Amino acid sequence: MRRFLVWTTLLILVGLALAGAGYWGWWNYFARFQPVTVSQNQAEIQRLLEDAPWVSAGDVTGSPVYVIGYRDSDAQSRFQREEGPKLRAVGVDLRVVMFARADIEGLAQSTAAERATVAELWLSRDWTLYRRWTDTPSANWTAPGIAPADGDLTRTAIIAGGRDFARRLRELLEPNGLREGYPVILWRDRQGFLKACACTDARSWAYIRDDLGAPERVASDGGVVTGAVPYDEAGPAVPPPAGTQALPYPDLTVPPVPAPGAVEGQPLPSTGAAPTTRPAQRPTQPPRPRGTPQPQQQEDTTFF
Repeated sequence: MRRFLVWTTLLILVGLALAGAGYWGWWNYFARFQPVTVSQNQAEIQRLLEDAPWVSAGDVTGSPVYVIGYRDSDAQSRFQREEGPKLRAVGVDLRVVMFARADIEGLAQSTAAERATVAELWLSRDWTLYRRWTDTPSANWTAPGIAPADGDLTRTAIIAGGRDFARRLRELLEPNGLREGYPVILWRDRQGFLKACACTDARSWAYIRDDLGAPERVASDGGVVTGAVPYDEAGPAVPPPAGTQALPYPDLTVPPVPAPGAVEGQPLPSTGAAPTTRPAQRPTQPPRPRGTPQPQQQEDTTFF
């Protein structure tokens, strides 16, 4: 009885350990990268996004995707660089809202040039300025030609308003289970559900592409790349452009095997005709029956 209880306890412990390891693997490699479906505070969140002074390229008028973040966020810079062309290829309007982070315990989280640029973006909503800013390394950006925000009451209030916007959006999204991190990206899927993601990891971006029907790759000209073309459907070969020399393709033709009796340089005889020359055949002697004695040579008895 004691042995049965010991083995039962061990099996229960092993089962619990396997279940815990499975749950941890599911959460660590899959669940934590999934977006959350916004089921609370939807109306206020939508109103907050629409009233925000976002900047956009304005070249498409499709479904909007809101990206909220700050300048030194590597994840946001990489998302816009890698995922932006894929989303625009299917008509997605990428709307960016930038804010300057507040100081933490006396430690500055933003520079004077960053605060000046954020205030200018909130006032002008100039996409060209935003692209010049993000295309320049943050350490080299001096906000040329932009009025400073520090010391200007209006621009200082704008910086404070941007921080309040980010804080309020976080408060509204927190009951929906959104984890910490920036950029915060919000969009609506094909069924119209509002979704949000703290997309600090690139593994979260695939869910946005799936919901919006964006491709995994785009061509250099902005076209959608859906995958390799099958060989049967590739069509005729395209000749190389003028001025280029293609490498010769190796000749893979198998040389014919010469027929028996053929002489190199001479035509083969017609079917059914005998060859012109035949090799001489040695006379053959019929086989000797078994048991036949070997003939003996007779002795020459001729007298002279």
